[in-house]
Amino acid sequence: MALHFVTDAVSDAAVGDDLVLTGTEAHHAATVRRVRAGESVTIGDGRGVWAEGTCTEVAPGRVVVEVTVRREVPASRPRVVLVQALAKGDRDELAIQASTELGVDEIVPWQAERSVSRWDAAKAVKGRARWTTIVREAAKQAHRAWIPAVAPLATTRQVAAAFGGAHLVVLDPGGSERVSELRFADDEDVVLVVGPEGGISDGELRTFSDAGATVARLGDTVLRTSTAGPAALAVLSASLERW
Repeated sequence: MALHFVTDAVSDAAVGDDLVLTGTEAHHAATVRRVRAGESVTIGDGRGVWAEGTCTEVAPGRVVVEVTVRREVPASRPRVVLVQALAKGDRDELAIQASTELGVDEIVPWQAERSVSRWDAAKAVKGRARWTTIVREAAKQAHRAWIPAVAPLATTRQVAAAFGGAHLVVLDPGGSERVSELRFADDEDVVLVVGPEGGISDGELRTFSDAGATVARLGDTVLRTSTAGPAALAVLSASLERW
């Protein structure tokens, strides 16, 4: 499979144009991945533009690609949003990395009541930036035409208010329905809410239920916060016929 790179420059590129990779993308292509002149690569802008091309010049700070194919990939419908509770260690980061590879369209960091990790204002800025980097790299690895957006840190009430018009699904082992049995309309976002290590509190469940959420379970076992979201996304990818 051809190597994939991301640059805004591809947005205006046409077939026959020379597209120039510079900076970190050029370094990654030439030094880390060791592409060679004559090798085929793919390039996207993370917003649906997808190009294929052939490397004509390779240097550590400059890689030139002649565009041979250009197309625009439509965004997936319905959109799938992951509301991921902050978790200790790198468990939340593992969750968003795998979820990006599995096709999530947007990620919302959630400050849940039982989150061990707490983000103050300064940490929220740094944390969002780090999550954005993780998501970008995971999307590149997965050769995705669309890179998921990472929203600002949200509280429970903010999540409930923001997605009240979507199909809100709260993952909880005590849910009365199975995720595999849920059905969705093309015109409504599907929002998966994943709690922290200690689970979602009764008060949070009431807030989400009042917003019209469905409380659903994946199966008869209890998954970690790092695996629940990706597992649900895998189920949804099949039911939404993405896979």
